[in-house]
Amino acid sequence: MRRIPWGMLLALLAGLGLGLVYAWTISPARVIDSQPVALRADFKDHYRSAIAAAYSATGDLARAQARLSLLGDTDSIEALNAQAQRMLASNASGQSFNEADQVVALASALDQNAVNIPTATPTTRSADNTPDAVNTANVVVTINPATSTFPASTSEIPIEPTETPQTIETQTTPVAATPRPTRTFIPTAGSPFKLTGQESVCDPNLPDGLLQVLVFNSNRRQMPGIEILITWEGGAENFFTGLKPELGNGYADYIMSPDVIYTLQLRSGSDIASGLTIPTCQSPSGDAFSGGIKLTFQEP
Repeated sequence: MRRIPWGMLLALLAGLGLGLVYAWTISPARVIDSQPVALRADFKDHYRSAIAAAYSATGDLARAQARLSLLGDTDSIEALNAQAQRMLASNASGQSFNEADQVVALASALDQNAVNIPTATPTTRSADNTPDAVNTANVVVTINPATSTFPASTSEIPIEPTETPQTIETQTTPVAATPRPTRTFIPTAGSPFKLTGQESVCDPNLPDGLLQVLVFNSNRRQMPGIEILITWEGGAENFFTGLKPELGNGYADYIMSPDVIYTLQLRSGSDIASGLTIPTCQSPSGDAFSGGIKLTFQEP
């Protein structure tokens, strides 16, 4: 019967343990210059929030698009909308709402593609005031008279007669060019939303007094993260679209109380829906029940 080589096994285990200690503690592997596409899902959310905050401060949509492309999302707009919904559903703090608004604003700007960045024709002027084209993108180069130095004309240099003719040399001084500051795009607020639909809903399968709100942009795409303000005599409350993504990104609802008249408006600016109260519906058998209301808002 062969004996088990305990010495060899112990040596292998000791070598394995020392290797793990060295690899995990003494000299662990370090990830350097990794791409954002390799980030974990929650870190990608932080990355998108930072991009949205930068866009909110600078309005540079082209840079925001370039940064979002590094995440490798199939659809950047859908990824931003989904993140805004998660932010609104997970946290009710004011800071979270502010960050969600920035994410929604960036998604809306990407969707509408309404940013026109002015471009300038790059030109320079040579010493003889002749415009020459240069291959510099989006930069306007002009001559600053205060810093430009032109070669002195030979006709202005006095020549003293001597026995030996003198050779007058002129030195060409390169023209110093000062770049003109570029314009910074400042995003403007979107147009107020229009109330495009208001109808009573008589569905016995829905809760009594259900007030449904749908918000669309100008391209008929539902918009999440839109704050809705509903008021009544002696009270007010706000709620947001996108908290029930299974019903639509731009969907929100509210349960109305009996014998109360409500007024509703989008916080970002919209038509006012007034005189909202629970309608009375009738089933096919003749029984009365409480229905609901459906409101539709859209950007013009």
